[in-house]
Amino acid sequence: MRSSHSAGRTRARFDDPNLVSHAGLGPLVRLAENIDMAGLADELVRLGGSAGANAGAKITTIVAGMCTGADSIDDLDQLRHGAMHKLFHGIRAPSTIGTFLRWFSIGHVAQVEKLAATALARLAAQTPLLSGAEELAFLDLDSKLTPVFGRTKQGAKFGHKKIRGLDFLAATLSTPDRAPVITHTRLRGGNADTRRKVTSFATHALRVARDCGATATVLVRGDSGFYVGKLIAALVAEGVLFSVTARWSTALARAVTAIDEHAWTAVTYDTPVHDEHTGEAIHTAQIAETSHTAFTNPTNNPGQKTTARLIVRRTRATTVTDQGELFPTWRYQAIFTNSPVDLRTAHDQHYGRAGSIEHVFADLNNSALAHFPSAHFAANAAWLTLAALAHNLTRAAGVLAGGTHTRARTTTLRHQLINIAARISRTARTITWHLPQHWPWQHGWQQLFTATHHPPPATA
Repeated sequence: MRSSHSAGRTRARFDDPNLVSHAGLGPLVRLAENIDMAGLADELVRLGGSAGANAGAKITTIVAGMCTGADSIDDLDQLRHGAMHKLFHGIRAPSTIGTFLRWFSIGHVAQVEKLAATALARLAAQTPLLSGAEELAFLDLDSKLTPVFGRTKQGAKFGHKKIRGLDFLAATLSTPDRAPVITHTRLRGGNADTRRKVTSFATHALRVARDCGATATVLVRGDSGFYVGKLIAALVAEGVLFSVTARWSTALARAVTAIDEHAWTAVTYDTPVHDEHTGEAIHTAQIAETSHTAFTNPTNNPGQKTTARLIVRRTRATTVTDQGELFPTWRYQAIFTNSPVDLRTAHDQHYGRAGSIEHVFADLNNSALAHFPSAHFAANAAWLTLAALAHNLTRAAGVLAGGTHTRARTTTLRHQLINIAARISRTARTITWHLPQHWPWQHGWQQLFTATHHPPPATA
């Protein structure tokens, strides 16, 4: 590939008033209108004062900018170029958005969280965003530490990874056929322990999942940071299944040691599993199960004693000298679960889907959460929740586009469906989008456009 003209015969001008660089915002904003996102924001988000006025216009501006990849308040200015003002009304300037976000308090963040939860429920009702959730859904819990570099950022602390940042909890909801959406987020100080207030967080995320149609079997998954007696007891009381990596202890070691040697079953992974201790790729392992009663200390875990399955995976670790292998040893990982499925399925449901929420974190890192944009903690908390809302809106657009876009990463959706250049023309009060000829993903974009420019289906 090479240039078709010499450098001396090439010119560039920023002078076309009918061009836009984000043609995918047309169907995306229409999708937001179909669930009345702006109306919801005006109803639920009430900050008071002049800075808090017109919450609907300001929040939709933030979400639209995030959907195009904006990762700072100044980046929202990319919504004000070319023919964008001919296509959309109410776009707010970055300075206005910055003032709006700084007006937030923690109580106002709760209003935005309710907005995001309601918008997700409406998206799930109007699109096949969570197809199959009425039969089986996975609710994943995890925490993420995002590095920050501004010394004035409220709540920024050095966490367990020796990185100065802000920590947040996230819960994602997915089905066997659908990629994860974010049901709930909570921003915390950078030195926050994963276990702090995780029970209230998980139960809130579960309520949102129920509102999104996860009315039958829900499996809540988490790593060892969520091996908390109060949380496990709350999940049992809610009637859901849990699958949590067990934290190693003396009692757990006794349970694992008691497993009969003939009970171990060999498994082979089609996709190698990463060993967090050695950094090596695991191709084979052995699994077995036993019963285990956890959280038995009545002082530390009052009323939280729980008996469930303990599914153990062991991988070979050898000790080698000049004389060769001296003796075989094993590394163990255990899952505490009440899932009724067979051993291999329970193992695969926990480990096979372990990376799904990490993909969501990677998507957020590549867009709105590349960093937290404000020095104010509440403003960053609101930004986090709106980033989750933008993620869910983009996921719904991918589902409507169909094909490979149904499960594609949001980075791919932005590249193929949203950030496309188009020229706008107007004839007989009708706007026509002129997009690139032979665009490889034309079918998906056209399908998304058609789906969002018809009246939305009626909801109960």
